Amino acid sequence: MTKEKEIIEHGLNTNRRHFLSKLSLGLGSVALGSLLIPDLFSGRSGSRFQDFQAGIPHFAPKAKRVIYLFQNGAPSQLESFDFKPKLREMWGEELPDSIRQGQRLTGMTSSQSSFPLVGSLYDFQQYGQARAWVSELFPYTAKIVDDLCIVKSMHTEAINHDPALTFFQTGAQQGNRPSMGAWLSYGLGSENSNLPAFTVLLSKGTGNGQGVYSKLWSNGFLESVHQGVQFSSGEDPVLYLSNQEGMSKELRRKMLDRLSELNHLSFERLGDPEIHSKIAQYEMAYRMQTAVPEATDLSKEPDMIFDLYGEDSRKPGTYAANCLLARKLSENGVRFVQLYHQGWDQHGNLPKEMKAQAKDTDQATAALVTDLKQRGLLDETLVIWGGEFGRTNYSQGKLTKENYGRDHHPRCFTIWMAGGGVKPGVVYGETDDFGYNIIKDPVHVHDFQATVLHQLGLDHEKLVYKHLGRRFRLTDVAGKVVSDLLV
Repeated sequence: MTKEKEIIEHGLNTNRRHFLSKLSLGLGSVALGSLLIPDLFSGRSGSRFQDFQAGIPHFAPKAKRVIYLFQNGAPSQLESFDFKPKLREMWGEELPDSIRQGQRLTGMTSSQSSFPLVGSLYDFQQYGQARAWVSELFPYTAKIVDDLCIVKSMHTEAINHDPALTFFQTGAQQGNRPSMGAWLSYGLGSENSNLPAFTVLLSKGTGNGQGVYSKLWSNGFLESVHQGVQFSSGEDPVLYLSNQEGMSKELRRKMLDRLSELNHLSFERLGDPEIHSKIAQYEMAYRMQTAVPEATDLSKEPDMIFDLYGEDSRKPGTYAANCLLARKLSENGVRFVQLYHQGWDQHGNLPKEMKAQAKDTDQATAALVTDLKQRGLLDETLVIWGGEFGRTNYSQGKLTKENYGRDHHPRCFTIWMAGGGVKPGVVYGETDDFGYNIIKDPVHVHDFQATVLHQLGLDHEKLVYKHLGRRFRLTDVAGKVVSDLLV
């Protein structure tokens, strides 16, 4: 017997032993499952445990794709969209115990002996048909409020950046779960077979930047083909995509064909579905060699577009350039474009740092919505803006007339959405006069996730994936669609 045959025979024997050793356990599980859940194997339509059919929406979608402008670090709602004049009136006074109600604090302020209230140094005005309050820090966003659905009553359980950010992106505070973009890739596939369904863009402002990690765009336990593809600002938007020197396109094609044959042989021997994912990724990379340079080329954009997004849009890697690139990728059929902008974590020196962050992002954010609208793409593209939680109404550390900081506040914060079938010109939810607690129409992170999936034609309770004996979903075991936000 040759060495190769010995290896094959050993693999077969191992598989047989593994199968036989688990056979009784598997049959027992099937029997137990049929007793506990009578219609688990019935195949009847309408069963909540029926297998999800990937690539087929559950109902007609209102949106085809998502651009998520994640403001990493948590911008203060009290300096942006949730105007609280009472905080100005009570500047420096102690936060009443009746408002705080013993709620959890972070380790950064739990040792403070006092919690002096602080109102925004920046003025607010009302804009649009909903008379939405917008800070003077966001003059461009103020011009498009009639296109926005502003949600002032978001809340979460997570109180620190990493778990809160992970929770927003994956539906769980711990890692190793599929991100929202991966779920959409799994649920709907790609609109463009030459580009990935899920792409990621990173930028950083001048403020205190919280890190972002690849787990935020991970495929988790889904097939690896659903993982987000990070685009860089260098000459090669996707690393290692270009052929090496001396490797022609024809030679690359022959190499991939031979590699595919070997992978198919491996699948026949091992039955590992991840092998098919590898084959698909190699083929996608080959097609992306032509599609990505075309989709990311900004040189043909007219001056009026660069003027719309701002001068920074000519500088690769900036927030403005990434907003413009997000429009191009979405326009070319990328299902989910995730943009992370770091620098919103203002525990101190908030007035100065947040002003700089707003200046870096405000014009390009509004330009993206305007650009999509003028191209007839806003109705089918859901744009989302927001961070992982809010900021406290009291000052962290020393409070002066010109300077203060704000700690993390998960109890209430603001995000907004535009396009994609959400109601325009709406302000939803309300917080108390202190900007500390929600008093009307709370929206949990899982509710937000369920609503986003709904707009793309997916029922969040049916978008499931079996893993380790459990049916997982983005919204875990919670969440409801917030129908009041939808057209």
